Amino acid sequence: MTERRGAALFRDPQTLAIGPSSMRWDGAGLTVEIDEVTPLLPKRVRGRVRLYPEAVVNHPVVLDRDGHHCWWPIAPCARVEVELDQPALRWSGSGYFDFNTGEVPLESSFRNWNWCRASLPEGTAVLYDLVDREGEACSLAIRFDPGSGVTDFEPPAPAALPRTRWRVARATRSDAAGTPRILQTLEDSPFYARSVMETRLLGRSVTAIHESLDLDRFALPVVQAMLPFRMPRRFW
Repeated sequence: MTERRGAALFRDPQTLAIGPSSMRWDGAGLTVEIDEVTPLLPKRVRGRVRLYPEAVVNHPVVLDRDGHHCWWPIAPCARVEVELDQPALRWSGSGYFDFNTGEVPLESSFRNWNWCRASLPEGTAVLYDLVDREGEACSLAIRFDPGSGVTDFEPPAPAALPRTRWRVARATRSDAAGTPRILQTLEDSPFYARSVMETRLLGRSVTAIHESLDLDRFALPVVQAMLPFRMPRRFW
């Protein structure tokens, strides 16, 4: 992810391009062409990711009482193929594609959130726990099944997780019979963590992707000053 000026943007009904990287929909799948340079220690990241949806959701979900923020799990069930030339990596498996959009900054509306997505034999389960600026909590528990559609289910009981090395708080929900466990932390920053988690949902043991976001931390001036070192900014 690289921040660039408006002149680097191209968009039409099938394509979104920002600089040399792009996303293109051909009617059957989404192809992401990646051509970037990493920050701090410059290294080329080049290749492509192809995503083939197995289920498509055609409407977003409102996340806050004022309707400023929406979450859209466009392809909650998908097959993904990764082919990177630099570094040389290949992978294929179950994937997911969503996006968030908002009329105001996230930190203006929320204090924090925890999110979890698990593959099931018959689809995908997603948990979303948000706390807004007034301290009110909102919990979503949604099951996506390519055969039967989208259904809500009762959110399981809250379950604690260990803090990250940056002391970001993590939490999730799990069936009473299971105790969630972090298998691997993929990204650990002063305000955000992404992890692989073992937990229990809908009566079965699952491996899930989990994320925690602390927006009070994100809004701190010192953290804002760090962002260009994590996400490069190209002004030429």
